[in-house]
Amino acid sequence: MSTWLEGALRAAIVTYGCQMNEYDTHTIASELVAGGHMLVDDPKDAELVLLNTCAVRGKPVEKVVSLLGELRKERKAGRDVKVGLMGCLAQLQEGKELAEKFEVDLLIGPGAITSVLPAIDELERGSSSGMVERRGFDPELHDLMPPAPTGLSGFLTIMRGCNHHCTYCVVPQTRGPEVSRRPEVILAEAEAMVAAGACEITLLGQNVNSYGLDQPGLPTFPELLRMVARTGVARVKFTTSHPMNFSSRLIDVIAEEEAVCNFVHLPVQSGSDRVLRRMAREYRRERYLDIVREIRAKVRDVVISTDIIVGFPGETEEDFEQTLSLYDEAAFEHAYMFIYSARPGTPSYKHFEDMPREVKTARLTRLIEKQKEHSLRANQALVGRELRVLIKEIGRDEAYVVGHSDQNHTVLVPRDQVTSMGLKQVRIEHATPHTLYGRVATPGSDAYVPLAMAS
Repeated sequence: MSTWLEGALRAAIVTYGCQMNEYDTHTIASELVAGGHMLVDDPKDAELVLLNTCAVRGKPVEKVVSLLGELRKERKAGRDVKVGLMGCLAQLQEGKELAEKFEVDLLIGPGAITSVLPAIDELERGSSSGMVERRGFDPELHDLMPPAPTGLSGFLTIMRGCNHHCTYCVVPQTRGPEVSRRPEVILAEAEAMVAAGACEITLLGQNVNSYGLDQPGLPTFPELLRMVARTGVARVKFTTSHPMNFSSRLIDVIAEEEAVCNFVHLPVQSGSDRVLRRMAREYRRERYLDIVREIRAKVRDVVISTDIIVGFPGETEEDFEQTLSLYDEAAFEHAYMFIYSARPGTPSYKHFEDMPREVKTARLTRLIEKQKEHSLRANQALVGRELRVLIKEIGRDEAYVVGHSDQNHTVLVPRDQVTSMGLKQVRIEHATPHTLYGRVATPGSDAYVPLAMAS
């Protein structure tokens, strides 16, 4: 194993994609430091650059290709730097072909990140004549507990993989079937995060709702969520949820547990049953809306966000109109909207003909306008209210600090109002479709609190 005296490298990790990748990057970073390597922020200062990649959509892959191209040019110009391709893209044939094209030194899949040190050692010893590959799955990954992050908020992976096979998605190929981590490991990690000063924990999984279904004797996700909420942490969030496994019991836990945020991210992808069938989503429009109605009936002041794919192959104008009408019925406060991106190896890539980009772009524009209307109306209704906000960082405009409410609103507060980061009561004074602006409330004022705290 590398040490500071022998074979130590300055390493930089560039992360793309989802919060799961951010969690994996934290794990990789702790492995590197434990192995005697030094982390640097700027890839230009590094002797080893690791790209932790995403393969769900085409845009992140394009960014990876661009950086790989830049690094190859620098190496040809004489820079001595080793390059590693990690994450979901590394698990695919597409990733291996890119690694060979750009002369990557390390290729490590998301299930083998605990092998990063042995792979680096093998590369350093020169015992491999070419690229060092680690693309299997290490079962010890589930029991690995990385050091608690030192920030006010952090991610905690509770399971890996996905058993749903949506026709547009590469995740089952890149991260394998669902495997739940043991609850005692999860709770120990949560407690360590709280002890390190975390006010907020976000539970992660490709489908957190199906936690525990893969192994007899494990708690269900609602039971696990309640356990984490009682570790002493101030706020708990979770993502991502599949509507197929979103139960009434889970909604009850969100409503009942003081620490669980009244925020639900519930991807719908389309409002058309015909498109949902082509996507192999295992629910239909009315079932989805039933879940939304139950959430809003039980959880006070809840905010619901979603994911929507526009222009899935075969989507007609009527199908798209059904998505627009579902948006109105669900009244989402926020949505992540994407043009369909054909990913090699997926059923939709193999069997469906893509739509003209100009049609997809025009529909996305219409959906964005609807999203702005709903978001602005919902945000304006909060003007004059007080929200509990976790202030975490200085904003791009350094006159403000940035935080998120219990319902996941982005909130900006004048920097001169805040003497320390952390949970604050903030009175909202102005709203845009995507941002709330406010001031720290007077101590002791009548503040908004979640239902469980108010009762």
